[in-house]
Amino acid sequence: MPKKPEEWLEVASPANKARGIFKLFLGYAPGVGKTYSMLSEAIRRKSRGEDVVIGIIETHGRKGIKELAAQLEAVPRKQIDYKGTLFEEMDVDAILTRQPQVVLVDELAHTNIPGSRHRKRYEDIQELLAAKIDVISTLNIQHIESLAPTVRAITGITVRETVPDWVPLSASETVMVDLTPEALQNRMKRGDVYSQEKVEQSLKNFFRRGNLIALRELALRQVAEQVDRSLESYMDAKDIRQNWGVRERLAVCISGSPSGQYLIARAARMARRMDAELYVLHVEREFAPREENPQVLQTNLRFAENLGARVVKLKGRSVADTIADFVRSKHITQVIFGRAPIRDWRKYLYLSAVHRFLRESPPVDVHIVTQDPQDLQ
Repeated sequence: MPKKPEEWLEVASPANKARGIFKLFLGYAPGVGKTYSMLSEAIRRKSRGEDVVIGIIETHGRKGIKELAAQLEAVPRKQIDYKGTLFEEMDVDAILTRQPQVVLVDELAHTNIPGSRHRKRYEDIQELLAAKIDVISTLNIQHIESLAPTVRAITGITVRETVPDWVPLSASETVMVDLTPEALQNRMKRGDVYSQEKVEQSLKNFFRRGNLIALRELALRQVAEQVDRSLESYMDAKDIRQNWGVRERLAVCISGSPSGQYLIARAARMARRMDAELYVLHVEREFAPREENPQVLQTNLRFAENLGARVVKLKGRSVADTIADFVRSKHITQVIFGRAPIRDWRKYLYLSAVHRFLRESPPVDVHIVTQDPQDLQ
């Protein structure tokens, strides 16, 4: 029975010694230097005494790639007859028989020819990792499944070969191979990426400067997300309770009050200015009378989702303690509370709750936003 994606992620953990280590060179477009960087690392590893082989490398006629690949042992490819034509694919069986320490597998999103051992190349890689062979591979950002529609909207080009999002996330190490759009276009003009007859058309289509800027940002965000995930896992594993504040995370606390949308909108603007993650929290108190309007609450939560916030519903005896626990577990850096213009005894309950939160929470910045009824008209 095939493994579920979360099972692959679990066994791909660096702490698990039963599998090979998966390293990924990520780029935002062809020609940024992923394969060149992968081969350069492989040659350095070979010079240090590691047993490194090429499983498959696509040179695309590039001279620099050919020269580097010639310095490494390559496992012969497997020939497959498909509808009377011979195709070459990576020979997984030959690599398993050879049992190197490290194998290079180019173009992670490649779809194998029918009749191959697996349908997709990333499935070949999973088998090699299971055999305790380290794998180094390459991938362009447009081939990540969830990003393919965005890439189509940006470039007008449909990406036909994709990998599920869990595949790049399962890499023990991700290296972004970066190059400015201007430098990549210069490589194109020199004929270092495609043959000269394809250069002019490519520069007017996929390799337009605006496309490259957008794709580069997608790649940078992908790597930042993976780094952030790694840091969070490290802090959880080491039981680090204090907030290091490497990335801003905002949490705004709302109720079933009509003023909630104003509070969410203020928080969303703050999050955009800081390029921060935004959480919208609602705490349902245990054993407390239900005084909120559930329809208004649902409207507020839908509004939060429409603004791109992560909506989290919590339960607890104390609103202050429950939010403090969440802030600690998610490493929140800034918390936003609303203050309605109340002047009766409820004002002291509100102040008591805020003081209790400050006492129980880790060090965070706290914003008190006044919700003036005029702002809600």
